[in-house]
Amino acid sequence: MSLEKILSITGKPGLYELKTQTRSGFVVESLLDGKKMAVSLRHNVSLLSEIAVYTLSEELPLNDVFEKMHQKENGEKASVNPKDEKIKLEEYFFEVLPDYDEDRVYASDIKKIVQWYNLLIDKKLLKFEEEEKQKKEKKEKAKGKGEKKAATTKEKE
Repeated sequence: MSLEKILSITGKPGLYELKTQTRSGFVVESLLDGKKMAVSLRHNVSLLSEIAVYTLSEELPLNDVFEKMHQKENGEKASVNPKDEKIKLEEYFFEVLPDYDEDRVYASDIKKIVQWYNLLIDKKLLKFEEEEKQKKEKKEKAKGKGEKKAATTKEKE
């Protein structure tokens, strides 16, 4: 699943998956506990696909930040705890994204990003292009072997 249907709702913990739209808002499902709830248009909602992190040169989409974290952690959860001290969070984020803008990216932002990353890893919702390419290559190799076997079987007949 891409980040297109994953949202953050101000004042509510965790992340939510967009299920359907209604006249007065939409229905979401919590990724933390699986409970569904209606959200009105009055709530402040952010799609993760629309969030970016300030760097010294540009705004980097959150998905790219997650991909860098994924590469650093080899697909595992973040090595830093979101409840760690501010300095530890900033050191970790500097390792992941060396050119992030320290003046505009606060420790609270880093904490949220780490929490979201860990939740998405737990729910196996983070898929990146490299992984997709590897899966496709494996399928193509398997498919190619299957076709070769079928061709040699037909030739023998």
